[in-house]
Amino acid sequence: MAKTPLIGMTMEELQDVCLQLSMPKFTAKQMAQWIYGKHVHAIDEMTNLSKGNREKLDSLFCVGCSAPLETSRSVDGTIKYLFPTESGKFVETVYIPDGDRATLCVSCQVGCKMNCLFCQTGKQGWQGDLTVGDILNQIYTVDQLMAQEGGTPLSNIVYMGQGEPLDNIDNVLKSAEILTADYGWAWSPRRITISTVGLKKNMRRLLDECECHIAVSLHSPIHEQRLQLMPAEKQFPIADVVAMLKEYDWSHQRRITFEYTMFGGANDSMLHAKELRRLLGGMDCRVNLIRWHQVPDVPLKEVQLSAMERFRDYLNSHGITTTIRASRGQDIWAACGLLSTKKQIENQTI
Repeated sequence: MAKTPLIGMTMEELQDVCLQLSMPKFTAKQMAQWIYGKHVHAIDEMTNLSKGNREKLDSLFCVGCSAPLETSRSVDGTIKYLFPTESGKFVETVYIPDGDRATLCVSCQVGCKMNCLFCQTGKQGWQGDLTVGDILNQIYTVDQLMAQEGGTPLSNIVYMGQGEPLDNIDNVLKSAEILTADYGWAWSPRRITISTVGLKKNMRRLLDECECHIAVSLHSPIHEQRLQLMPAEKQFPIADVVAMLKEYDWSHQRRITFEYTMFGGANDSMLHAKELRRLLGGMDCRVNLIRWHQVPDVPLKEVQLSAMERFRDYLNSHGITTTIRASRGQDIWAACGLLSTKKQIENQTI
């Protein structure tokens, strides 16, 4: 019988484990310290638990951390990892060092249902949601690898890897809870950003139940064009999403960012800049301009830097803070929109 992973459990769930195994309730706090504080790999390493309790725990449970199966290193220092999931599938995770900071781009689904035209992940379809343990294992393991290799420790987490976070809302919110809880990683929610294409049905939950930063994938302010790029626009028009977001107060430390991937000759004109200004006008937000990288069989073109700079300068001059995001890891297919585990899943089924 397969053992149940402990990683991904909240304090209440760890207490339930103690109850199930007739262990003292305070043992849950000890387990949380070993898992989330000391990042142990095996229950036998939890040395302040009695031998008898460790044996009882080990009979049904495991820590549940898994090492990456493959590692790809970019010339710019970016590292892409291939992780196994509890369901026997695979996801990719990207580590992005930047001076004394390092960001981990984590995945939350195997593939994606959103099927955005420009995204490689959507081309593989959707094979399932990641568990809370699957999500946290990416952070758990990479943090340890950096400690072993002398790399820059993680300073930020972005839910911008494979999948749509709000399509796996329960597990994403639970993983964020553990990352920010005193018994977990005890991170500030300001170190975490959760992205979405704009699933309005779960956006309010994200706003009300979590204090992490939010990034909305926008990509065009024009309904008809965004619909061609992003099928989610049909059910969740960006105008409705922005209208809902404007109801919230963004003047405090929490940040709302709009991600805008640029395509040459498609959404990079001054018309688009003016429409974006009109859409976001009066809102305390930021815009990230992202260079798109060619995906096979997609009829879009890469944008010129001069067009991105002109777009950025226009928005900045009209009070919308706008930056051009540095592109990282293109040579190992780790840049925005390039993640996919379709090949591994196809090989697995042969």
